[in-house]
Amino acid sequence: MSLISETIRNELVRAYTAPDRHYHNLAHIEAMLGLARSHSGALSDSDAVEGAIWFHDAIYDTRRHDNEVKSAELAAARLAAVTSPDRVFRIDTMIRATAGHTLPSFSDEGARHDCALFLDLDLAILGSPADEFAAYEAAVRREYAWVPEPLWIEGRRKVVESFLGRPAIYASPQFQASHEAAARQNLAQSLAALAHAM
Repeated sequence: MSLISETIRNELVRAYTAPDRHYHNLAHIEAMLGLARSHSGALSDSDAVEGAIWFHDAIYDTRRHDNEVKSAELAAARLAAVTSPDRVFRIDTMIRATAGHTLPSFSDEGARHDCALFLDLDLAILGSPADEFAAYEAAVRREYAWVPEPLWIEGRRKVVESFLGRPAIYASPQFQASHEAAARQNLAQSLAALAHAM
């Protein structure tokens, strides 16, 4: 049974439809939910993953550095009354992991696998067709419109290089097979464009 009540859903929809949300918006959540449904057979707790998806960008202010922590805290506050402390902890941990997109340690193998897939759902856009990836980059730039172009280029270059420097961008075998090659191509082209703009 879904952990997201109508009241919670309405609160989150308001957050995700704010005018300053250009990529981290309701369309992003709906895309992740769709991907989660298509991978539901591989998830040990699809309701926990759904909860993490709904809350993971609930707090999103590009001038702050604690959005993931605040989003996790909001999830814990809203979900404590409707599910077990263990499941709240699992959701909280998954959301916090989006800060660096590195897989945290879980004693439960099912929870670890679910978190790997959840993180990959969030990064699926990196391995999308080139036009969708370009639209994503443009939308994120609009969310950081207050950042001067030289600082944006330098910051974005570091992000792109950090992903390309990983042994694998994606944490799950499923996404390594389906998205890894395209993500590396998109990011390499992005890095070249950033270098040209400097």
